[in-house]
Order: sequence, then C-alpha cells, then structure tokens
Amino acid sequence: MVLRFDARDVSGFKLLFSLAIMYGLMSFVVHSVIYTKFIKPLGIDAPLDRFSEARAVEHVRVLSHDIGNRQEGRPGLREAAEYIKAQLERMKERAGSNIRIEIEENVVSGSFAMLFLGHGISFDYRNLTNILMRISSIDSKHSDPSVLVNAHFDTTLGSPGAADCGSCVASLLEIARIIIDSGWVPPRPIILLFNGAEESFLLGANGFMRTHKWRDSIGAFINVEATGTGGLDVVCQSGPGSWPSYVYAQSAIYPMANSAAQDIFPVIPGDTDYRMFSQDYGSIPGLDIIFLFGGYHYHASSDTVDRLLPGSMQARGDNLYSMVKAFAESSKLKNDHERESLGDAHDYNDEQAVFFDYLTWFMIFYSRRIALMLHSIPIAIFLIMPFLLRMMNYGLYCCFVTLYDFVKGMILHATGIMLAIIFPVIFSILRLLFSSYGMNWFANPYLAFLMFTPISLIGLLIPRTVFRVLPLSQDVSILKTSKEALSDEARFWGAFGFYALLTLAYLLAGFTGGFLTFFASASMLLAWISFYLSINFCGHQSVRSTVFYVIPLIPCLTHSVYFGGALVQFFIEKIGMMGSLPPPYGFYIPDIAIAATVGIATGWSLGPLISICGNWLARSSILQFLLHLGVIAWALSSQFFPYSTDAPKRVILQHSFLTADANQIVDSSYDVAVVDSNSILFLLKHAPEVAKELHIGPEFSFETANMSSQRTFMKQQKPSHHRQAHTPHLE
Repeated sequence: MVLRFDARDVSGFKLLFSLAIMYGLMSFVVHSVIYTKFIKPLGIDAPLDRFSEARAVEHVRVLSHDIGNRQEGRPGLREAAEYIKAQLERMKERAGSNIRIEIEENVVSGSFAMLFLGHGISFDYRNLTNILMRISSIDSKHSDPSVLVNAHFDTTLGSPGAADCGSCVASLLEIARIIIDSGWVPPRPIILLFNGAEESFLLGANGFMRTHKWRDSIGAFINVEATGTGGLDVVCQSGPGSWPSYVYAQSAIYPMANSAAQDIFPVIPGDTDYRMFSQDYGSIPGLDIIFLFGGYHYHASSDTVDRLLPGSMQARGDNLYSMVKAFAESSKLKNDHERESLGDAHDYNDEQAVFFDYLTWFMIFYSRRIALMLHSIPIAIFLIMPFLLRMMNYGLYCCFVTLYDFVKGMILHATGIMLAIIFPVIFSILRLLFSSYGMNWFANPYLAFLMFTPISLIGLLIPRTVFRVLPLSQDVSILKTSKEALSDEARFWGAFGFYALLTLAYLLAGFTGGFLTFFASASMLLAWISFYLSINFCGHQSVRSTVFYVIPLIPCLTHSVYFGGALVQFFIEKIGMMGSLPPPYGFYIPDIAIAATVGIATGWSLGPLISICGNWLARSSILQFLLHLGVIAWALSSQFFPYSTDAPKRVILQHSFLTADANQIVDSSYDVAVVDSNSILFLLKHAPEVAKELHIGPEFSFETANMSSQRTFMKQQKPSHHRQAHTPHLE
C-alpha cells in the first residue's frame, strides 16, 4: 500500500511532530519537578542554620534500619521513642539561656468512636506513648498561642517505615536542631509532637487532643505525612478557614499546593492525623502536607532509606522551617479561647480560597470573594463576544445567530473531550480481551501514555474530522467571510465557552479547582488575540499563524501537563494497592481507570489547541498514523511484565482467628489475598515458590478454592481479630 500525502498532510505532520517535541520537553521539565530533581540536598556539613537532608537521613537510617519494627506492642516502638527523646535531650543541653525547652514523654489512654470509609468503628486504647518538645522564649506562658508540628513514629506491620513516617520524624528533629543551633527565639511557642500510634487509626493524636495540657494553646498546626518515598510534598488539606493556606503561600520556599487537591482528597480511601486536630477533636487551623510519589513502597517491606527520593526531604525541611517561623510570627495566631471569642470575625475565615503553585516556582492565592468575580469573567466574555463582533455592523439577529454557532462549537468541543476519554477506555478493554494479564503499565508508567494518548488524541480530533466545516447558521453572503474562517471562529469560541462554563460550574458547586479551567480560558483569550493579529501578516490558513496561537498557550499547557501528569502517576502507583473486584469484571477496572485518567489528562493538555490546530491535525492520514502508533504501543506493552523490583505486586498472607469471647477461639484460617486485579492464579503461575510454600498444587482453581466473602474479610480486619504479614513481593 502506497500512502499519498498532499501539502496539507505534510504540514499537518510537521505540526504534529513539533507539538510532540514541545510536549516532550514539557514532560521532561515536569518529571524533574515532580521528583524534586532540581533541588540540591545539603550535606552533613551544611551550615547549622540550614536544614540538611543528609543530617535528617541519618535519623531515618537509625529509625528504619537500626531499630525497625515500630509497631504498637513491638520493642522497636519503645526503642524509637527512647531514641527521639534522647536526641531532644541532647539538643536541650545546647540551648541558650534565652530559650526554654520542655520535653515530655506522654502516656495516653482513652476510647472513642469514628466513622471511617462509611463504617462505624470504636476503639479502646491504653498506655500509648507520645514524645513532645515545647520550644519557647524564657518569658512565655503556657496559655500563649502555639504552633504544633506533628509526625508519627510508628509504622505498619512488615514495613520499616523509612518514608512513612521516619522521614517525617527526622524532619521534625532537624527543625528542632535548627531552631536551637541558629539562636532564633520563637515569638510564640513551637510544639513538636512525635506521636506513637497513627497507623492504628490515629490513636496517638486522639490521646494528645483529649488529654494534654497544651492542646488548648494550639493556634495552628502542620501535620506531615507520607504516602510514598518522596517527590512533591503537597498540601492535601487545609483549614478551617483559608488562613493556613495563605501563610503557606506567603512562606513556602518550594510551594507545592493547589486547592484542587482538597476536592480530590475526600474520595481517597485514607485518613491522617489532620482529622483529629482540625475536625473531630478541634477546629484548629492547619495544613496536611504529604509526600505523594514513590507510592510503590508505601506500607511495604521495601520502604527503606535507600528508596527516599533525593531532594524531597530538603524541600520539605526548607518549607517546614519557613512555615513554622511564619505561623509563629503571625499576629493572627490565636489559642482556642481567643478563636472562640472571635468567631466569624476572624480575618481569614474564607473556607473556599483558591490557590495553586506553578511548577513549585511560585504560588497564586486568592479568596473566594475574588474567585466569584474572576471566575465569572470568562462566561461573561463568551456571552458578550457575539454582540461585540456583530452588533455594530449586522444587527441583533446576527448576534444571536452567532451565539448559536458558538454553542454548536461548544457542544462539538465537549464531544471531543468525552471521546478523548471514551476511546482509550474502549481500547483498554479490547486489549485485555487478548491478554492474560493487565496492568502492563504498572512498573513502566510511560507505557500508559504511549498506549492511550494517541487514541485519546483521535477522540479529540473526530468531531473536527466529521465536521470539517462547522454547520453554520450564519449567512456567509451577508458577512462576506469564508465558511472556514467562520467555522474556526465558532470552534474557538465554543472551546473557550466550554472552559468558561466549567469554571463557573466549579465555582457554583463549591469546589476550588476552577483555577484549572480559568487558566485555560484566560490563556486561550491571549492566544486568540495573538492569532488574530498574525492573520494580517501570515494569512488565515497558515501554519505560521497557528504557531502564533500556540506560543501564548505554552505556560498554560505546561501547567496542564504538570497537573495531569502528576495525577496519572499518582493513580498508577496507588492502583497496586486499591484492592481487587471479583472476576471477571474486576480484571478490567485498573486498566479502565488509568485509560480514563490518561484521557482526561490528554483532553486537558491538548484541548485548548484543537480549535485552531485541529485544522491541520484532523487529517485522515494523521488519524491513521495515531491509530497505528496506539496499536504498536499495545503490541509492545504485551511484552512488559507488570511488576519489577521497584514496582512489586502486593500479596497478603493473613492468619485469622475468629473468637466468641476473649478466651474462646471458634475458628482459624490462613487467607491469601492480592490487592490488585491480577489474581491469585497469576501469582501462583509466576511465583511457583509461593504455591510450593503454601502446599498448593496445579489443580488449584477458583472453583475448588475456599473463597472468603468480602464481609468476612472486612470483619477480620479489626485489630482485635487478626494478625497479618506480607509475603515477599512478586517482582
């Protein structure tokens, strides 16, 4: 078969390859930012008034390697508490005479009930250990408003907990050292809480909030956590009020925060100590800051010190020290009694502030009041533009007809966005029909982009291909303009209106992620002005004028790649521990989820271009090329095993006891479970040593296996009813 290209095909391919290079460069920059490769960690000999990642890592090494096994009831947890306390005592000896250091080992007991993932759970705990350090000026009082910084030093069973959360504890120890060695005297007290029971449903933080004498003095808090081994240290929750995020925006050295994360976090099946401080047992303004990436090793035996991503702890430490100083020096820091007396009069009581960072270089913050005005401007422009374009020369009727065409353009753009999501989903299902296992992209995330992005782009371009010229309601003879020019105009303003409408919808729904679509619509407006001016020099149907449209969009597109790429990477890493649904449909869920997420990211990152660039890209030859590229990526992906040393498969071997009371065991069993869509049969096939250890023969099948129901398994997950350990991970 001989392919014949005309001049427009050649120009389309040139534009396609140019965009591929541009997005490749963007992805390189974004990858460096996401994994903090641009941050240089300071060594062990760093100045004493600077946070040193190397010094902090030494604490992580002791906690995770020399001690280890930091679970409630294990000797390692007691050793960790003693190590932390000893480090704090050594710092106290070096403190100057103008600073007061108080160190406490606080043993807490109590009981409470909570709602977690829709289930009511009750707890009774005794003799849990928290270690506290209070740093203040020599003349401070215990009622003075204070800043709390919290980290937990316990880990999950089977995990050495280097990142989660040895890195958090080490960061706090280094912060304490900086305060003392730098000679800075905090104007308000700083309380460092090392709590010993977070993994057991936040018990340590609960004990502190219910019993400790310093709890009512806390005016702000920072909770540090880890859901991976480093990378972006994102503010995932903030509040009540917008004051904590405002302080963060003003003080963070490497800002890593966006209010859209607070729209996403509630749907993630997990929780942190933030809940205890800000929601369940206090209304303290605070921040929840979490390592996002390296999630392959989260709560796993591979969470070791050598897995920590370089630069991550340095960025966290620099941010943390700057934030602690900013909170302590803020005139708005109030203790519990002062907050109650102020009530709604608090200066930063806006619950819906909008904020986002731009590649950690700088941060933009504005209140909901400003958002109400700012985010309403794009939809107003969309509605007014037909009248500005037509009213003076063609009358009111022509204005409404033009608006009608703009709405058609909006519908077509929305259709393209939906197809950009639907096509990869269909593609993923078809691929799995011919594959013995899924999640080929798990150990190699770039495969997900290679497999699904070309197919998603086809979905984006289909409406442009079907309707080469938009069906117009305007009379071309009256306007004396070509159909192609009017069609491009309607497509552009339709796409603009789509993002403007989404911005307004976000705002009215009470979410704070509308900055994403607002940024897109504002950038498109600048790009249209540039494109319109270039037409006079380059012509309407010119690649050069298209380039003038693309250039003003580059900052917006880079941010879209940053946000979308981080979202896809986060989901890929977490999909390996999200659980599995019963076969046969459960086999398809992870691939469908990742295909849809890549489709969303593609639509987000390429959508603003399509209204103008689609004129060159919506060619049958280009669509065929993209389809072939997707099929080749499909074929190549089948050669990749889903797991590796750096991305292991999680398997749980659980020894369960069913008790009638405290002294009577009714039944016991060993249960084996996987926590992703590749089943037990996959495990036994590719790890025969596991089958041999469990005395499982080749005749094993789901029909002959003793299957536990989900209800029984969830009941066994209560801490009083089971013991569990992870088997070696499948690589």
